Amino acid sequence: MVHPSRDLDRILSETREWCSAHGVELGQVRIPGNDRLVADPIEPETCDLLLALGGDGTTLAALHQAADANAGQVLGIACGSVGVLTSVAADKVTAALDQVGTGRFAAVTVPGLTVRPEQGAPETAINDLAVIRDGPGQVIVSIAVDDVLYARLAGDGLVVATALGSSAYTMAAGGPLLAPGAEGMVVTPLAAHGGSYPPLVAGKDSRLTLAVDVGHGSVRYEIDGRTAAIEGPGLTVEARPAYAKLVELADEEPRLTGLRRRGLVADSPRVLVRERRLDADLRQ
Repeated sequence: MVHPSRDLDRILSETREWCSAHGVELGQVRIPGNDRLVADPIEPETCDLLLALGGDGTTLAALHQAADANAGQVLGIACGSVGVLTSVAADKVTAALDQVGTGRFAAVTVPGLTVRPEQGAPETAINDLAVIRDGPGQVIVSIAVDDVLYARLAGDGLVVATALGSSAYTMAAGGPLLAPGAEGMVVTPLAAHGGSYPPLVAGKDSRLTLAVDVGHGSVRYEIDGRTAAIEGPGLTVEARPAYAKLVELADEEPRLTGLRRRGLVADSPRVLVRERRLDADLRQ
């Protein structure tokens, strides 16, 4: 699966060469709305491995395709992207495929969120569900956990994220980062107007109930960054513990290390200044 516009000529050439040398059939799983064609079309259910060439958006699309088709695991390759979900950089695709080919990897289970609107079919999010005001006026959302009211907030909306997705939209909005191994859901308000409702971490067996009142405005729902056609004033969200599978290579860096390397997590300036001063003192 490929990004719609990034330069992929080199990585595609290396991937084709690797597949040819190892007798592996290569095809392209098409992403709805992406007209870029780089290989013969193939259905995801026939794949042992889905290679996502792009960034987190491409990897999320591949994970959804693999999960819906009960297909193989997904290996994300960062092609000029921050790529939190991607395992390796584009210039290491051959080495990554070598590791997969020799079994030096693990298929890590990726959790999801089952989003059930009052009307229509349920959908699944891997990173997050966002409820966002769409136009003038604030949106009011009542949040309940296992039928117990937590808070009623007015503002730009909220984000409900998985532990994996806690490093995405919800962290940008000031929500907590859940370390690998943590389970559950994070609810983070967006530009809330008054009141007191800190970001909330709910357990993996909890059920969130969201009652949305748009007043004189309107609301937009997004699932993993794409607009979702959710109708009705209410919806429930529950954790789905085993939704898709993501490849974790044998020599892959820890996720927290990757967040630091990408600059998404950074040390306090005071700490850095102190460290530089101590280093200078040692050199004198």
